[in-house]
Amino acid sequence: MRNVTLVLEDGTKFHGKSFGYEAPVAGEVVFNTAMMGYPESLTDPSYAGQLMTLTYPLVGNYGVPPFTTEENGLPTFMESDKIYASAIIVADYSEQYCHWNAVESLAEWLKREHVPGITGIDTRELTKVLREHGVMMGKIIFDDEPENVPTAEYAGVNFVDKVSCKEIIRYNEGAKKKVVLVDCGVKANIIRCLINRGCEVIRVPWNYDYTDMEFDGLFLANGPGDPDMCEAAVKIIQKQMSLSDKPICGICMGNQLLAKAAGAHIYKLKYGHRSHNQPVRMVGTEKCFVTSQNHGYAVDAKTLGADWEELFVNMNDGSNEGIRHKSKPWFSSQFHPEACSGPVDTEFMFDKFVEAMN
Repeated sequence: MRNVTLVLEDGTKFHGKSFGYEAPVAGEVVFNTAMMGYPESLTDPSYAGQLMTLTYPLVGNYGVPPFTTEENGLPTFMESDKIYASAIIVADYSEQYCHWNAVESLAEWLKREHVPGITGIDTRELTKVLREHGVMMGKIIFDDEPENVPTAEYAGVNFVDKVSCKEIIRYNEGAKKKVVLVDCGVKANIIRCLINRGCEVIRVPWNYDYTDMEFDGLFLANGPGDPDMCEAAVKIIQKQMSLSDKPICGICMGNQLLAKAAGAHIYKLKYGHRSHNQPVRMVGTEKCFVTSQNHGYAVDAKTLGADWEELFVNMNDGSNEGIRHKSKPWFSSQFHPEACSGPVDTEFMFDKFVEAMN
């Protein structure tokens, strides 16, 4: 294993060993406190442009499942067609793996997909630095190639445009209910949850004008980066809301785009929410749910229009976790109800959306 150094933008350095693809890389350094699920997280398009730090100390011990595709065209065990995270940073990489469904090691997968991985980092100390300072840009540099320094790009980049599909894709054609899904970087399990509820899913690019199409409901998917880079999508949502009261549901980036269409402002969280254990409360009730999350921006609920209200709030920091229209079937969640890889406390959001189309 070659010696590598993670250099944060404030000059802080962490020294470790390379176990993935051997190339320097730069991006936004974020942390995820989930205890498992690295195949799903690495293939989540919302991690595009980011160096993903896992706080759970042992990573890689259950290997990587095969990349197989279901009859509906969705990957069976991954959330997309490839790894989207720019790198993975762990404390202790397990070279030996054991799992009934594993076909290769994490290192083999990373090398095959040209994604760097570093181990031997005190990821909990790194997380403390990020929590105090906030997320920072960072670079992974190979110690024997000190002159080969990558350039980081994140702010001002439209990552949604990079990860969104480029043409219309249809799933479960002929189903009774038709759903237009705006692909901002959609996870496969979101599409699967809609298919399993008897919907035909019409997946369109993030900036596609779907307002003249025949459909029963509009679904706004998750995605990476800054929602303020997606004004084209917001204008189309506003156009759709002016034309029809058809149900609208959003997840993660979809929550932020719906909120922007409702007149709200978005702000960047200090270090974001990336985990499987974020507690949220449904507004107006004492019901709390454990949720899976992956986002760096949040809706400023105080700026919502008079016809809108909060649907969920985060119990840790009070930030917005979902909105709804007071009279129309338009609602969203900042967390992931499909939650692959877990938990599934809030999958009822899909049921509510499908019911609203009846």
